[in-house]
Amino acid sequence: MRAMTYAEYGEPQSLQLFDVPMPKVGPGYVLIKVHRTSVNPVDWKLMTGALDPLLDTVFPVIPGWDVAGEIEAVGPDVPEFTPGERVAAYARKDFVHGGTYAEYVSVRAVDVARIPDDVDLDSAAGLPLVGLTALRSLEALNLTAEDTVLIHAASGGVGHIGAQLGADLGATVIGTASEKNHEILRSIGVTPVTYGEGLQERVREIAPDGVTAVADFVGGVVPQTLALLAEGGRHVSIADPGVLEHNGQLIWVRPDGPRLESLLQKIAEGRLRVDIDTIYPLEQAAEAMEHNKRGSRGKIIIDVTR
Repeated sequence: MRAMTYAEYGEPQSLQLFDVPMPKVGPGYVLIKVHRTSVNPVDWKLMTGALDPLLDTVFPVIPGWDVAGEIEAVGPDVPEFTPGERVAAYARKDFVHGGTYAEYVSVRAVDVARIPDDVDLDSAAGLPLVGLTALRSLEALNLTAEDTVLIHAASGGVGHIGAQLGADLGATVIGTASEKNHEILRSIGVTPVTYGEGLQERVREIAPDGVTAVADFVGGVVPQTLALLAEGGRHVSIADPGVLEHNGQLIWVRPDGPRLESLLQKIAEGRLRVDIDTIYPLEQAAEAMEHNKRGSRGKIIIDVTR
């Protein structure tokens, strides 16, 4: 099968397209024919070796943890899926090796979700990591309709999903973003504020008594969070361990098929959308990674079928 691989730590330019062996499909696993994957910052961070202290790596590596496609085959004792079903998954494994920038990937059946008929493959591929991260963050905050939540980086990959989930719960959502993205936030039910100097004053104009919850999806904003958090408020971060020193929670996402399926259903019902920035063919995965590093308005998708 075709796959983008790297043989040692480095930059995206070292990715190469190779023919590699097909993944094996063991007990409890399914083989997915990959139609789409998406780029996440963790993909190129893993490539640089930044997470080597945390995750074992077996070279050569096929990057990528998001996948949308169809079931090609099932392993022993997997009666819940059949070949041909459209599925998506957050396909993180115990070590870094066989990812989703490839024509096929093996994934634990418990991590796989069916894609509803009304959901396109691009949206399904862009959702798993960011969607599950956002969902886990809001669950940790115990967010309800009574809350006013501040979301740092609300127009980013995780942020724009978290903002929509918060609004869907009935919470009042305030989101930081550059001014060029304010209209996008308004369209998903978020009150936008420009980040940077003066943020505290801008948020207090909307929530004079402060906010009851904060979700940090960018890092480096603990002082602003603490200045705006009302007494008894809760806060989480996906990027800054410093929150642990101030009664906050640090969030790590886990693969979770049932929760992913619930998010896909929200897309089908029109309650959630995944903003797509650009779609690249598989052989341009390095360019897709570089685009992600520079920043993008929405998700960057890799079409493996092109």
